[in-house]
Amino acid sequence: MVQTVRHRDYFLPEEEPPSHDTHADPPDDKATWIAFGVLLVALVAVVFLAKGLAPTVEGAVASAGLPLSVVGIVIAAVVLAPESLAALNAARRNRIQTSINLALGSALATIGLTIPTVAVISILLGIPLSLGIDTKSLTLLALSLFIATLTLGTGRTTVLQGTLHLVILATYLFLTIVP
Repeated sequence: MVQTVRHRDYFLPEEEPPSHDTHADPPDDKATWIAFGVLLVALVAVVFLAKGLAPTVEGAVASAGLPLSVVGIVIAAVVLAPESLAALNAARRNRIQTSINLALGSALATIGLTIPTVAVISILLGIPLSLGIDTKSLTLLALSLFIATLTLGTGRTTVLQGTLHLVILATYLFLTIVP
């Protein structure tokens, strides 16, 4: 509702004055395949960089006396940092659509690409894979998905729902650090 009716101008590309039907041109086939190849190379690079960074982070987490599950949170934060910062910058410039696309796209890429890639690599190399989701985390994940369904499925999103997502995140972080 907000995106298509009430505040439609927030979601349009920047131009003066915005036209009624502004859309970007679709990429050609060559650009699409190049982007796909670069995406695969970048995904493999991120996985290997995260794997190389893990021992350093493990040492820092162990010396701080924190549980090893914090390592996954730190690595995820490092992997998601560029998109998160870009989403924040877009939000500061009042480019809501760009901000949402960056934030949700980043999460989808992490869940939809990274985890399956790591799973396939672990199967091919015969390495056991544990995603490290205990009962508390699984409960918070289910709650997050339920709240996300309410938030995105109704067509209206409020500050209260956003705050609830942040409270669930804070609860998850707290329960990870203080088991």
